[in-house]
Amino acid sequence: MKFSIIGCQHPHISIFIEEMLELGHECLGLYETENVSLANSIAKKYQLQIVNDMEFLLVDEVELVGCASVNNEKINVIEKCEQYGKHVMIDKPAVTNRRDLARLKEVMDKGKIQVGMLLTERFRPALYTLKKQIDKGELGEIISISMRKPHQLNSSKRPRWHFSKEQSGGIIIDLFIHDIDLLRWLTRSEIQSVSSYMTKNICPEYPSFYDTAGLQIVMEGGIISQLYADWHTPDKSWTWGDCRIFVVGTKGVSEVRLEGDPFISKEEILLQVSDEDELAKINMIAAPVTITADFLNRILWANSILGHQDILTATEATIIADEQAERIEHKSLYDH
Repeated sequence: MKFSIIGCQHPHISIFIEEMLELGHECLGLYETENVSLANSIAKKYQLQIVNDMEFLLVDEVELVGCASVNNEKINVIEKCEQYGKHVMIDKPAVTNRRDLARLKEVMDKGKIQVGMLLTERFRPALYTLKKQIDKGELGEIISISMRKPHQLNSSKRPRWHFSKEQSGGIIIDLFIHDIDLLRWLTRSEIQSVSSYMTKNICPEYPSFYDTAGLQIVMEGGIISQLYADWHTPDKSWTWGDCRIFVVGTKGVSEVRLEGDPFISKEEILLQVSDEDELAKINMIAAPVTITADFLNRILWANSILGHQDILTATEATIIADEQAERIEHKSLYDH
């Protein structure tokens, strides 16, 4: 396949570029008019051509487009790709509000193109192995799942749109899309109810930017979940975020350390203890495909691990959680 990149506002797009190139596909160019520094860096790394005319990257020979535009502008690129009949892989999130969710659903329902999203967590070895452990019944019936996802802000290196609720979607829509997708995938059940909050402790110069959030979710069948995310990982941390996932079942407990252990290793780790087996590291299994290969399977054979309904359902859940979230501002935030 020949592919192109329209929108390069986040380095996540490198995942798609690298996996496409490794599969032997050819990139015809990259288009980005604002974040020129990032675009040039990625173009240099992968030896891509910078293109000043977006229409050139939608010509007949292009079959697939990768997009990491500003979050609230991605839907425009998706609709443009539909107009030209090009499948599109986007960075998360796809949309930032309910109105644009309806636009996304309309594109997907028409079925003219396939829309993919870089929901990469399903394809990580530790999480793929955890899924296999759950499906085999190694933990018994699942009772609860907790996910802790701190993030490093590095505010001086972030584009201004990152701090705009309208443009970025905010912490719940931007960050929890991964976790909600994982919940549905790991439990094979849908969300029954959700309560949420977000707090503002920093950056008074950006009034709509909230830096900490939590969700309490009840899944069908009674599984409960606590999701937490923040923008407070210290600048000197060994990782962008010491992310952990805890799964409690009637027969055992698992913990995933997605960024490794700060005192032992930077490799992701899956730990498990059960009524029958002592605490141990579980040997991890690689996912059978990458997220990009999975998307190509959907395009070519209508067969994939991650589909349109997964993207729509997880996206809608984040929008609902964002809409109803209690907003809390630190009392001393605006004191001088």
